[in-house]
Amino acid sequence: MASASAISGSISSHSLISCDARASLIGSVRHLEASIVPSTLNCPSRRRSAVKPLHAVEPARRNDFVAPLAAAPATIAEAVVEEKGRVREEEEEKVDYDQLASELENASPLEIMDKALEKFGNDIAIAFSGAEDVALIEYARLTGRPFRVFSLDTGRLNPETYRFFDAVEKHYDIHIEYMFPDAVEVQALVRSKGLFSFYEDGHQECCRVRKVRPLRRSLKGLRAWVTGQRKDQSPGTRAHIPVVQVDPSFEGMDGGIGSLIKWNPVSNVEGKDIWNFLRTMDVPVNSLHSQGYVSIGCEPCTRPVLPGQHEREGRWWWEDSKAKECGLHKGNIAQEEAQKLGTNGNGSAAVNHVNGAPDIFETQAIVNLSRPGMENLLRLENRREPWLVVLYAPWCPFCQGMEASYVELAEKLSDTGIKVGKFRADGDHKPFAQQQLQLGSFPTILFFPKHASRPIKYPSERRDVDSLLAFINALR
Repeated sequence: MASASAISGSISSHSLISCDARASLIGSVRHLEASIVPSTLNCPSRRRSAVKPLHAVEPARRNDFVAPLAAAPATIAEAVVEEKGRVREEEEEKVDYDQLASELENASPLEIMDKALEKFGNDIAIAFSGAEDVALIEYARLTGRPFRVFSLDTGRLNPETYRFFDAVEKHYDIHIEYMFPDAVEVQALVRSKGLFSFYEDGHQECCRVRKVRPLRRSLKGLRAWVTGQRKDQSPGTRAHIPVVQVDPSFEGMDGGIGSLIKWNPVSNVEGKDIWNFLRTMDVPVNSLHSQGYVSIGCEPCTRPVLPGQHEREGRWWWEDSKAKECGLHKGNIAQEEAQKLGTNGNGSAAVNHVNGAPDIFETQAIVNLSRPGMENLLRLENRREPWLVVLYAPWCPFCQGMEASYVELAEKLSDTGIKVGKFRADGDHKPFAQQQLQLGSFPTILFFPKHASRPIKYPSERRDVDSLLAFINALR
């Protein structure tokens, strides 16, 4: 049994700990508060030190293991963190992000980025894909605030993209926080279905393993994130992206619906303006852009686009254009409902608007064919004139992308005896188009010769006027 003098000496030695020592010990649990109030946030000379990696954990210090003295300060620190967390939640509940999005609708990307970084500090990070979204990093730099950048390395990126990552890190003197898919999940997928299963059964499963799940894990360590989504990237699926929103798909560090805020500073900016900004600011860009790539993803699923093609057409080109999303932004996808087509009695469709939006390929030189009209055209073995018909969907960005060239072509052919038509082949008409009209994806272009019962499918993805004319002239 310890003597009374030994116990007294122990108590005395504890009581002689200085205030400075106690402060040092309280500091030993500072990392519990760091994600709430970065101590260097307002000090320009020390801002970069405030930027910590996702899920960063400070190395343990010797005082962390002094249980008798650390216990009491730890309780105090935890109480402080809990109180600040409660205050933060109350402040978040007061923010109406729909209203904020409305207020910032006409704001510049720089102003929106500054607002995002100011509000969330070290709990927000920029998602960087290795493409023209490097503009986000430049806007963040221009705010003068500390910022974090993370990227998903799927293991299937182009070599040029990896070199671009390195160039960006050196240019901005930052460290990109790379996220990786779960090795066990990737191994199971590849062993069971091979390296290129997405060519056969769609890209969603592979993207879910290599992109969506790693992103979900990463966002659990944040309260907000910044994306490079733009409305003009995919008019059919991204036309209604707000500049800021409660993330409809993912959760943040506090868990639950509404725990993560998604900022889209360039949602209202057109692609050409993004590129003007990058050139003006002399920002490094991915060398793939100079090779015809616009939208850049994984190497097996990305290819250059041709003149007249929409930028997203270089992604998952073997699939229906409506499916050209990987799932990272599925909450922003506008699902268009099919609308049935009526007729005016002569085989021409009577519908000129789709879900309140104007139809496409609208010109007197193009005949708007109905289902009966297409069936009649198929049945004829001897037509009075040849026909060129595009199978389309108004919501399809790739159909929208070729509208100008197809209208110009129709006007050129108006006095040649060749009829030019269009047939809306989505919704209830899609099975018919797939079975009878060789529809694979939108748009599909068919040529009906005068003396042949079956149409001939245009095999190329070059949809400029000269290429289409060459196709027609070879068959007429």
